[in-house]
Amino acid sequence: MTPLPRIPSSKISALVSDVDGTLVTDDKVLTARAQTAVAELHACGIIFAVISSRPPRGLRMLLEPLGITTPVCGFNGGVIASPELSVIIEHVLSPEAARRTVDLLGTQDVQVWVFSGQDWLLRDPDGPYVGHEEHTIGFRPTMVEDFGRSLDAADKIVGVSKAFESLAQHERDVRTALAGQASVVRSQPYYLDITHPLANKGVALSELARLVAVPLAEIAVIGDGGNDVAMFERSGLSIAMGNASPEVRQAADFVTGSNHDDGFAHAIQRFILGGDRLNAQRGIARSGTNA
Repeated sequence: MTPLPRIPSSKISALVSDVDGTLVTDDKVLTARAQTAVAELHACGIIFAVISSRPPRGLRMLLEPLGITTPVCGFNGGVIASPELSVIIEHVLSPEAARRTVDLLGTQDVQVWVFSGQDWLLRDPDGPYVGHEEHTIGFRPTMVEDFGRSLDAADKIVGVSKAFESLAQHERDVRTALAGQASVVRSQPYYLDITHPLANKGVALSELARLVAVPLAEIAVIGDGGNDVAMFERSGLSIAMGNASPEVRQAADFVTGSNHDDGFAHAIQRFILGGDRLNAQRGIARSGTNA
């Protein structure tokens, strides 16, 4: 028997959003329509929160424009902080896993970044995507010759490469080598994120739900990356961006437009505040009745 599609939640009390590729454009612009859509959520009593692979420090520029008063989840949930950026929950890599990660990624076509505490550490200032990341998170890296003791408390290690296929192979190899010791997933085709096993967006969504006292079944989520699927699976309603891969779109209840075309704002209008979600529920219910 072919399983019926799940029926998205009829009650939405919170929306949790990914940031890069979802909430902002590729140029890291928070559009006026996105800000207006979040304001409309607040006006309807719906909580808005973010979960991102960025460090919490790299999310603070979003807090005031979006009126965010909930905890913010950085490093894919490795750190959950207050809006003032004081740490509430933190999951750091074990020193052994961190050092093993650096060894595994130490090849000619992959650069290694280490995020530890408030610091972003790297060894090559001219490496790929350094300027891009600095523009994204709003602060500069610290140059080091050796990562040293930062690996005793690393929140996230990133393998960075312009060779996307090679990085995909590194993803498979590192995931196998660190099975049970780390979460290994690409947040972008050029970024391979290695974090604590509990630093994934699924666990982060559960922890955030507890902190804001909203049942998971009443939380909608939206994202574009492979690391967002874990929160799709735990939510009451999931929305994929149009710029997401086919696999990510397939994992979601609904698909909106791309982040180039205000897909985030459209999703709020159609699936959170509008009638498309309720129409889909009725259609799925009728299919189940007629099955």
